[in-house]
Amino acid sequence: MRIVVIGNGMAGARLAGDPRLRHAHVTVFGAEPRLPYNRVLLSGVLAGTTQMSQLTMPLPEGVDTRFGVKVTAIDRAARQVVAEDGSRTAYDVCVLATGSEPIMPAMPGIELTIPFRTLDDCERILGRARGVRDAVVIGGGLLGIEAARGLAMRGIRVTVVHLAGHLMERQLDPAGGEVLARTLAGLGITVHVGVSVAAVEPTRVLLADGTAIEAGLAIASCGVRPVTSLARAAGLAVERGVVVDDLLRTSDPAVYAIGECAQHRGVTYGLVGPCWEQAAVLAAHLTGEPLRYSGSRTVTRLKAPNLELASLGDVHADGETVTFSHPSAGIYRKLVIRDRRLAGAILLGRSDAVGTLTQLYDRQSEVPAARESLLFPELAAGDVAPGPAALAGTATICQCNAVSKTRIRTAWLAGAGTAAAVSRETRAGTGCGTCLPVIESLLGSFEDSLAPVAEAG
Repeated sequence: MRIVVIGNGMAGARLAGDPRLRHAHVTVFGAEPRLPYNRVLLSGVLAGTTQMSQLTMPLPEGVDTRFGVKVTAIDRAARQVVAEDGSRTAYDVCVLATGSEPIMPAMPGIELTIPFRTLDDCERILGRARGVRDAVVIGGGLLGIEAARGLAMRGIRVTVVHLAGHLMERQLDPAGGEVLARTLAGLGITVHVGVSVAAVEPTRVLLADGTAIEAGLAIASCGVRPVTSLARAAGLAVERGVVVDDLLRTSDPAVYAIGECAQHRGVTYGLVGPCWEQAAVLAAHLTGEPLRYSGSRTVTRLKAPNLELASLGDVHADGETVTFSHPSAGIYRKLVIRDRRLAGAILLGRSDAVGTLTQLYDRQSEVPAARESLLFPELAAGDVAPGPAALAGTATICQCNAVSKTRIRTAWLAGAGTAAAVSRETRAGTGCGTCLPVIESLLGSFEDSLAPVAEAG
């Protein structure tokens, strides 16, 4: 089987590297002239906590890589991919993994801003940041907050300007957004919400309300849109993204789409977990396994030092709500419960409940009657939700890579005694990395289960 993957991002690279495709002839085209890398960790590079070399996602031997070569057309009649170098590559299966591109709002001086999307963007930002004292991040979504925190850790005074009424409006409610803004202020980051940028100038950013903010560096983080031009030109069905069915097929049965460019049941995903889940389902389908993709449960984690945030599901859904807010301590917790199951949750600030809530949400188990046990597991007694060590073996520990507790225990029994060793063996923790504390806790519980019990004397 000849498989051509268009895109060497996280979805395309995961599919190309799937061991189930080792007997196929796989060719990967990538517009970026470099090996695939983990985009999720770019905020760590910006903050100086992650080295660029740690991002690389090497592909297995045997994969035909065409990095730095852009595909210009798909000849569906001939079943060939046409590249900018004039080459034509035949396929039995073509996979679109073209990802998404940053939205750059139309405003005077937008060309002076740098988007925060790729490794090249990150290198440009770091180059411009040298000698800069003030920076503005346009957009207070997930990536915008991560970029702001990264620059602040380098000693730069950062201002975040966000059009919506509160930060991260997709993942937080207004109360949570206010607590996050207060937390950022404590980290030296100024926040302006409910106001748009009127213009960007070389040394300042002008807001629509007349405010002028000094800035030697401006970063645009105003959202993304799926890259669909290639699919549209090929005559495939395109709405917001490339329309796919439960097998990830487009309107042409020989062409598939995965990752941020794909639209499944009306939904496009911008998180690594769903992208890798789609890649796994497609690899299974192409090798004869009867798997279908039914959609993904979204878990968003903010990855920035001294900023702990997890947002699960639909935090704006109707249903029973349980909240706790302690703004001066940077803590905000909210549960949305519908039909005795978790529909959404916000955990801002340090919390030991993240692992348990993620499992309840992922498995859609009934929540305990003692709702406080979910928000404060360390204080609960009696009818409580189990901690990671008490979860069933089928429980998913790493959402990004769909690694279960049983798989981690199997790796541990085979000699993987540290979280790093488990990651090498199972891929757990190699996505966003936020499950690593849970893995370490599990390893400790495995060790404890084998410890000898002292006899009473």
